[in-house]
Amino acid sequence: MHEVAHSSVQSGALIREQHPEVSVVIVCYNQAAYLPDAIRSVLGQTYRNFEVVLVDDGSTDNTAETARGFPEVRYVHQSNRGLAAARNAGLGVSRGRYIVFLDADDRLLPNALESGLSCFQEHPSSGFVFGRFRNLFTDGSTAPPDLVAQVSKDHYWHFLQQNLVGMHATVMYTREALDGVGGFNEKLRACEDYEIYLRITRQREVNQYHALVAEYRQHKTNMSRDNVFMLRAVLRVLRMERRHAKDRRTKLALRRGIDAWTQYYGDREMKAWEEDATVRTAAVPTLMRWYPLGIARYARKAVTSRISGWTEKRKIRFGSLRRLTPVSRQFGFDRGQPVDRRYIELFLEEFATDIRGGVLEIGDDSYSRRFGGSRITGQDVLHVSPRHPGATIVATLEDAPQIPSERFDCVILTQTLHLIYDLRAALSTLHRILKPGGVLLVTLPGISQVCHDRAYPETDSWRFTAYSAKRLFNEYFPENDIQVHTYGNVLAATAFLYGLATRELKPNELDHHDSDYPVIIGVRARKTNKTN
Repeated sequence: MHEVAHSSVQSGALIREQHPEVSVVIVCYNQAAYLPDAIRSVLGQTYRNFEVVLVDDGSTDNTAETARGFPEVRYVHQSNRGLAAARNAGLGVSRGRYIVFLDADDRLLPNALESGLSCFQEHPSSGFVFGRFRNLFTDGSTAPPDLVAQVSKDHYWHFLQQNLVGMHATVMYTREALDGVGGFNEKLRACEDYEIYLRITRQREVNQYHALVAEYRQHKTNMSRDNVFMLRAVLRVLRMERRHAKDRRTKLALRRGIDAWTQYYGDREMKAWEEDATVRTAAVPTLMRWYPLGIARYARKAVTSRISGWTEKRKIRFGSLRRLTPVSRQFGFDRGQPVDRRYIELFLEEFATDIRGGVLEIGDDSYSRRFGGSRITGQDVLHVSPRHPGATIVATLEDAPQIPSERFDCVILTQTLHLIYDLRAALSTLHRILKPGGVLLVTLPGISQVCHDRAYPETDSWRFTAYSAKRLFNEYFPENDIQVHTYGNVLAATAFLYGLATRELKPNELDHHDSDYPVIIGVRARKTNKTN
């Protein structure tokens, strides 16, 4: 399809099959530092009939040297021509019937290929299918995925108003669909993925599914952080759609999309001005042209803020929270659902498919039954007290030789590890009793009241950060098989400390993520599968 300046194919290029069903095309430009993570995320897929193609878009770092460390990868080099050209080059040399494009700084989750193919089995006429993603931060923590509206029809109309995908790696295309629209538009410096979604949805059915399949790494060099550049790019893409908007309804959708993208990037840029006034100069002419109402609102806000600063210092009104005692010392249980319980359930819902086979839960089996359901073939409950109702195993995790090794496919341990002083002994037991390939699902307190258990009042020993959790679990599990999520923000943490319930906050207040204020930390750790 496209001429490649230089190409070298390393040995062992395909995974098990000479004719791969799926091709994963990784595009890299000076991101060798992240590249091993991206490659390993592909090699760790549960579905195995795939190939990996790496397109080096003229990198000046050690991308080529890094690629040589992975003999499973087909390496292609070209002079720097941009994302669209690099993706077309990868498409041209790949062989799979289905194609996934992964940027070198992002990661696929182990179920990505299997989930995409399952959706194609249900919707074989789709041009592409897509799942969900979550943000990955520099400290290794992740945010819960955003809630995305499920769209079942009229996708072109919806895509005109917003990018339903959000992250390119969540998309699995058919080769037929990509070839049918002529590949990516190499004249576009950005938003080439959004533009191809529009071209495909004008012609074909597409489908989305609920599974979480990718992680979008957030760092300072993300192209999408350049708000003015991205605004110009997305408006160019939408202006190209004008000739296809024939009827009034489609024209209105296009107008809404232009307005929504202008407000999104305009507001982001003006928020950046508040943090660094030196970035304003270059952006003002563009925003004056495309977003005059936003500029006027920003100016009015700046003047109002200056005047109020002259007259008085702003005072914070604490109201009924100006008190030295909490509203509840029961974590909010006496007022409704505690804040941390909402986040625990979000974490377990994300990894519900791991709750299967033989499952051990600590304390009781409520989460196992709720999130595992019919996938569970054997259920055990561990408790330290022999009188505890429902307990099938009486033991302490620090020392439990009576539990056979490699017994469980999944262990659920919520808000318990901090009550065990000898953390390493407990983790050693948990690792030992997991089967190869088994998964440990753990939640840990970040910001929390001290827990005084009635039976064991002096056991609360630890609080965690995403960093400390990852280091601790990495002593027993491979780094690439550990996923750390943080949940919460300063308002949610404050409400939790006061003992308020989730009903007393708005859903958007609870769902906002700020990794500096973790109410809980969720850890998914997978034991190495001996057969891999």
